[in-house]
Amino acid sequence: METKRFVKNDSGFLCVHCGRQVEPLGYSSRNHCPFCLWSLHVDNLPGDRANPCGGAMEPIGVEISPKKGFVILHRCTVCGEIRRNKAAPDAQVQPDNRALLIRLTAAGK
Repeated sequence: METKRFVKNDSGFLCVHCGRQVEPLGYSSRNHCPFCLWSLHVDNLPGDRANPCGGAMEPIGVEISPKKGFVILHRCTVCGEIRRNKAAPDAQVQPDNRALLIRLTAAGK
């Protein structure tokens, strides 16, 4: 049985969807744009950057978890895989767009 491992890979990047510069989160691996919430399909395990797909991941909904708070649902525009990613609405640097998180929460119901 394979154990999931988290690999901290907290580097900044340029968002492929909105083109804005995204700064490192500072305490975890930021994997989505805090402005438009889009991501890239680059991880097999959080932070490993080992997935060859590389497709843009569209935010399609948000779940609210009692333990994790907002959890963004992303669907890959290339292969269709759906992934869940913890949001960072309270981050010190570039917090996730709370209004968009709330709008996506309502869209998912």
